[in-house]
Amino acid sequence: MPLKRTLGLRDLVLTGIILVQPTAPMPLFGVVQQKAHGHVVTTILIAMVAMLFTAISYGRMARAYPSAGSAYTYVAQEIHPALGYATGWSMLMDYILNPLICTIWCSKAAMNILPGVPYLVWTVFFAGLFTVMNLRRIESTARTNAALAIAMGLVVLAVLVETARYVFGMPMSPGMFLRPFYDPQTFQFSNVAAGTSLAVLTYIGFDGISTLSEEVHNPRRNILIAMVLVCITIGVLSAIEVYAAQLVWPAAEPFPDVDTAYVHFAGRIGGPLLFQAVNLTLLVASIGSGGGGQLAGARLLYGMGRDRALPQSFFGYLDPRTQIPSRNVILIGAMCLIGAWMISYETGAELLNFGALIGFMGVNAAAFLRYFVRGEKTAGNLLVPVLGFAICLAIWLSLRDLAKIAGALWLAAGVLYGAWKTRGFRDPIRFDMGAPVE
Repeated sequence: MPLKRTLGLRDLVLTGIILVQPTAPMPLFGVVQQKAHGHVVTTILIAMVAMLFTAISYGRMARAYPSAGSAYTYVAQEIHPALGYATGWSMLMDYILNPLICTIWCSKAAMNILPGVPYLVWTVFFAGLFTVMNLRRIESTARTNAALAIAMGLVVLAVLVETARYVFGMPMSPGMFLRPFYDPQTFQFSNVAAGTSLAVLTYIGFDGISTLSEEVHNPRRNILIAMVLVCITIGVLSAIEVYAAQLVWPAAEPFPDVDTAYVHFAGRIGGPLLFQAVNLTLLVASIGSGGGGQLAGARLLYGMGRDRALPQSFFGYLDPRTQIPSRNVILIGAMCLIGAWMISYETGAELLNFGALIGFMGVNAAAFLRYFVRGEKTAGNLLVPVLGFAICLAIWLSLRDLAKIAGALWLAAGVLYGAWKTRGFRDPIRFDMGAPVE
């Protein structure tokens, strides 16, 4: 039975903003500030341009595959099943890394509340919390998400009001208001490019809109427009948020903790009350994101196990009582815990973007082949996917060597295993990201 089409353009845009989160750049602020030597606003805006081109390509591919909504489907159908598999395998890394970096960030944020509890203890707590939430099937409702989005919006508003009060009480200096965009004393293109490779994480999740194609009025029009509007809205809001922080906290001044830098900025402008308000808001948002990411990763592993892309006895297992892929949930929880002890938030974010950018490049390549090579030879059909691919490639190349090496090893292992399981990709493999069927 087809799903009821009840969502309009406004509903899609609001859903997209909730998926990406209005506070998306706040956890990243410190590591991007450090990597780009300031210029966080610039990295956010460059990443927005890349995402806009990619959003157009995503929207156009959603027209061709209205019920799929996935980068790996587009790549497999338009280019080659092996490349589609590689794209899906890269996305799997993202689903594992999302709860991992949330475990790291939540642990750091919790230390701002109870500094006497060691980081190691907090990582065990949050990795365990995400796992228990998913084993007990505790999922956020649409009402909870809406309430959280309102709370985040109020916190952002409070931050901007307090920033204005603080800045206009500061001594003014020449070029002060332009320095967050461009500081001639510290600007280096390589540093800005490296910062942009992290800033892309601000926009991760906008493509989730494409999965709602079957519930939308006029999806051929509204999916594309909604993706573009979400990217612009998040980009502008994010730029304002980090611009405020850069005005108050100079790039040369170190943070007490780089991972929770935005929280410390909030404390500078609004005192302990705003410090804890921002800290708690981001902590709750990260718990929701980490828990949701872990369940999505478990479902993706379940789909691969069910289709025998991975060993079915383990990955294709469903708990008979809860109908949850419990072994996958526990496996990802263990990986999050071990990973939180081994890598930094920055490294985890770069690895996540490694996979995401591969997916984005794949979508642009698929759109280029479908609409320009096999379709009408128009400037729009050529420039949008080519520019989207090129900018994403440039950002991907700016990732640190450690992230590229680790990501390449993950990708190579997946492709070799996939080739072995499918007799050189002659047999089909399907990545099912839907909920397990009860």
